[in-house]
Amino acid sequence: MSENKQTKAGTYLLLGMLLMAGIAPSVGCQVSVAGQTLPSPYYLTDDVQFFPAGPTNKLANETAAVEKARAEALKKTR
Repeated sequence: MSENKQTKAGTYLLLGMLLMAGIAPSVGCQVSVAGQTLPSPYYLTDDVQFFPAGPTNKLANETAAVEKARAEALKKTR
């Protein structure tokens, strides 16, 4: 290669590396902007963590035990 072509190639290489260094921090991570959490670019391919809704009555076991006790008490009084 001639001196001029080597200089151009070096310049393009340097510009390419600077461009990549500038772009790299802006891709692939979750960001918080103005109080909003923005997703990463991979949110469409991430596995979904689904947590089904629990019972509407938080004391379901206690409610069932009380109803059973009432039913037994009602049976004894008859």
